[in-house]
Amino acid sequence: MSKRCYYEVLGCERSASITEIKGAYRKLAKELHPDRNPGNVECEQRFKEINEAYDVLKDDQKRAAYDRFGHAAFQGGMGNGHARANPFDFASTFTDIFDDLFGEFAGGRRARRQNRGADLRYNLELTLEEAFRGKRAEIQVPVAVACEACGGSGANAGTGQSQCPTCSGIGKVRAQQGFFTIERTCPTCHGQGRIIRDPCRACRGEGRVQKERMLAVDIPEGVEEGTRIRLAGEGQAGLNGGPAGDLYIFLSIAPHAIFQRDGHNLHCRVPLSLVTATLGGTIEVPTVDGGRTKITVPEGTQSGRAFRVRGKGMPVLRGGGMHGDLYVETVVETPVKLTKKQKELLRAFEKEGAEGNNPESEGFFTRVKEFWNSAAGA
Repeated sequence: MSKRCYYEVLGCERSASITEIKGAYRKLAKELHPDRNPGNVECEQRFKEINEAYDVLKDDQKRAAYDRFGHAAFQGGMGNGHARANPFDFASTFTDIFDDLFGEFAGGRRARRQNRGADLRYNLELTLEEAFRGKRAEIQVPVAVACEACGGSGANAGTGQSQCPTCSGIGKVRAQQGFFTIERTCPTCHGQGRIIRDPCRACRGEGRVQKERMLAVDIPEGVEEGTRIRLAGEGQAGLNGGPAGDLYIFLSIAPHAIFQRDGHNLHCRVPLSLVTATLGGTIEVPTVDGGRTKITVPEGTQSGRAFRVRGKGMPVLRGGGMHGDLYVETVVETPVKLTKKQKELLRAFEKEGAEGNNPESEGFFTRVKEFWNSAAGA
């Protein structure tokens, strides 16, 4: 049975932030935990399924590979021939479960986790020429940045933060239910372990404010549709001085009026006049770098014939100067709006026709005649 989409397993959208993914995972893990569902095989299977999904989606590199290749990213044959890594490490996930859901029961205070900011996505469209040459793009991104007034702490200058009186700085509170001790996030400090008694007026205690930020992005030559560029630390600032998330720039290539791209190669359809296709000649075709190249068309060229121009395709991303090829496909154009004299000349040409002038049509109708004869004989 094929695996379900990891996002579907956790009930998240593909654009979900790491915070949303973690929240969805925690909710499902609490519902499906084996201690709450003893002997329930279905819950046990689903519990393993959500942990496998979370193990991939919580990791930036694994998630990027999964977004591009799906489950195949973690199967044999991917990753330049390296041995396949197990996408579900039960030992690490087992630790995550008790770390995230129940905390450290053995005692002692756990170090407060800073609230990391959310990752951001920015869609950037390029022309084919820009993808060919590469460019330095300036983008404007609305993003939450650390508040300058309080330095990201969320507290007015000179006041700072104080220990949460509800959880004594642990960030968790415990409640006894029968034989079990349930540990939950502290409702007063929301897991921070500290509270702000005098919040900053500029950011209202969040430690961050919304701003438009101009960023410069270097687009390498040869990028393809769906290429993703990561700018570390350029995402949303974290709450109360927490580290910033990352900014992911997804590239798309706009359709071109002349060229169609296929990986590193380019394709171009060029119409030929009936005379040039029949008698042969030379045509000039454009190249994506703004230049031109000449192609010799032999006599009797038919529609669909492709001519290969080596090294005139797209650059190979990080390929050390290598380029793909340009394929020029010919299309023989039938003349229209003929004058009376031109029509008479064509009729005269047809009368003077000899066997072998039209090999494709002659061969086709010969096969048709044989088919009819065999059908009549049957």
